[in-house]
Amino acid sequence: MPRKKEHGPDARVTDHMTLAWFHTLSPFALRLGSEFGIRWYGLAYLAGFVVAFLALRAMSKRGLSLIPVDRVGDALLWLIGGTLVGGRLGYAAFYDPSLFTTWLDHAPWWGVLAINEGGMASHGAMIGMTLACYRVSRGFNDQKGRIVGRVPVLHVLDVFTLVAPAGVFFGRIANFVNGELLGRFAAPPGDSGPWWSVQYPQELDLAHYDKATRIISPGEHLQQTPEQWNQILRLASSIGRDGDPRDGLRKLAHEGWNYADQLRPLVSARYPSQLLQALAEGIIVGLVLWIIWARPRKPGVIIATFFVLYGMLRILTEFIRLPDAQLAVQRILGLSRGQWLSIAMIVVGTWLLWYVAHRPAQRLGGWLSTRTKTATTP
Repeated sequence: MPRKKEHGPDARVTDHMTLAWFHTLSPFALRLGSEFGIRWYGLAYLAGFVVAFLALRAMSKRGLSLIPVDRVGDALLWLIGGTLVGGRLGYAAFYDPSLFTTWLDHAPWWGVLAINEGGMASHGAMIGMTLACYRVSRGFNDQKGRIVGRVPVLHVLDVFTLVAPAGVFFGRIANFVNGELLGRFAAPPGDSGPWWSVQYPQELDLAHYDKATRIISPGEHLQQTPEQWNQILRLASSIGRDGDPRDGLRKLAHEGWNYADQLRPLVSARYPSQLLQALAEGIIVGLVLWIIWARPRKPGVIIATFFVLYGMLRILTEFIRLPDAQLAVQRILGLSRGQWLSIAMIVVGTWLLWYVAHRPAQRLGGWLSTRTKTATTP
């Protein structure tokens, strides 16, 4: 049955039909309380690190990696620490510096440590991973206090980079489950969105609240008409604590599956930017890197290629993703913060490719190689 629609600026959809999928996923794999439980985001990190451990161990056993087999666990601990610390500090530095000066009225008190409230930056994680690679390259102390397992830092960067796309892929899937990092509009509320688009109730988190007037408005990242917005506020007031529409909006945004029928005609259809970035940054980047590493390469080729390819794809996918709402200046010269950071990656990667090409070095790796050698601690 075709939908019927009134005309005028306050047009209201009376019979809604859309091909877009309404997002009904919970961020909790297992909820143990109202805001406590096992989250898919945490499981995504766990899955990425498990894949990394298995892959690094397999590479060391085959002699494709110079990291000794019995030191892979130690190397992974540095990788985990560098990724998590770098990702969090990078988010605070690049996207929300106020976290450095924010003191909370609940544990863990300091804003930077409140990872339960979200906020990790992939570019920051890469910086942290780079520092972790440098530490791993310096080797480890054995039981007699001797340094063992020292390897070239560019080689460590290469093997860590080969396992990184799996973690990026899982992370982007978790972003989709959480309904965060939303994409641009595919269709306004009330219009039939294309089959590949998604309606995210989480978009209501982007509403603007004026503290002086206490007026809640759609803001620049929402497309509701005045009548549609009034419907949302009435629904929010009816379910909010003590009739508070702000509390109700929070429930609509984060428990949208309970109000799907009411919200379908009132929520925009958007590009599933998280899934597109999972495809680009996880699958495509990972496949290209492993194809290149089929033959032995000079140390540094893989990490340099990753910088260039990831940067290019990130710039492209950012065009269908909303800039971070908390930024005072969301775009600089028409580009988002993530795009400028990606341009810096491309510059560094291009220089590194030139450096590696002009530097004499033994070629390493090559998973198509028939030669198998087990790396052990001397």
